[in-house]
Amino acid sequence: MNKLLTTLFALAVASVTGLALAQAPAAAPAASAAAAAPAASAKAAAPAPMGAKSLEAKTAMCFGCHNIKGYQASFPEVHKVPMIAGQSAKYIVSALKAYKAGDRKHPTMRGIATTLSEQDMNDIAAFYEGLGSDGAKLPEAASKSPDPQVAALLQKAACVSCHGSNFSKPIDVYPKIAGQHPDYLFVALKAYKADANRAVGRSNGVMGAIAKQFSNDELKALAKYVGSLDGELKVVPEHRFRH
Repeated sequence: MNKLLTTLFALAVASVTGLALAQAPAAAPAASAAAAAPAASAKAAAPAPMGAKSLEAKTAMCFGCHNIKGYQASFPEVHKVPMIAGQSAKYIVSALKAYKAGDRKHPTMRGIATTLSEQDMNDIAAFYEGLGSDGAKLPEAASKSPDPQVAALLQKAACVSCHGSNFSKPIDVYPKIAGQHPDYLFVALKAYKADANRAVGRSNGVMGAIAKQFSNDELKALAKYVGSLDGELKVVPEHRFRH
């Protein structure tokens, strides 16, 4: 009887030991995976550097108007929004600062400009200056000659002295205007005549003095001619680029 009990006890011990050994390999990987999971989660959840705003975030508000072909604004009157892809970076920064300071009166643009730091403006300007560029250079002269009436207006305004002989080679902070939307150019020129208006207009001593020499019909003729020229400005739809 004792021999039988001893044998049964030995079998029980062997069974329990075998079960434990069979479970041990599975438990070890499970434990390793459980230990690795927090480390992986911590690595995946590592925070981005604080204060760093991506270029996409900075330009997000620009896309909805300036990267849609034919998009029109309604302030202070209906006109196509200006093309800024290919525009001079210095001019873009200067324009944004003018909107932020209130020297250019435009509710939407001022609302956007006030959220931008100087670095934001520089980054946005550099992005749009290079956007859509194919490296091609325009001829030094304008792509077509004006009629006598417009030629006289251009000479009176001395446009080439700041915007370049082809109206796409400006000095300092002046913009490229060759090929820009004529209706936008017309609205912009009229805005310089309304610099004393608290609701609309642009305050700029040089452009104000020039624009006030002309009637609106003359300004429209200037805008039509300049807008008809070959230029470097364009609209680049958003789907054509990623950054």
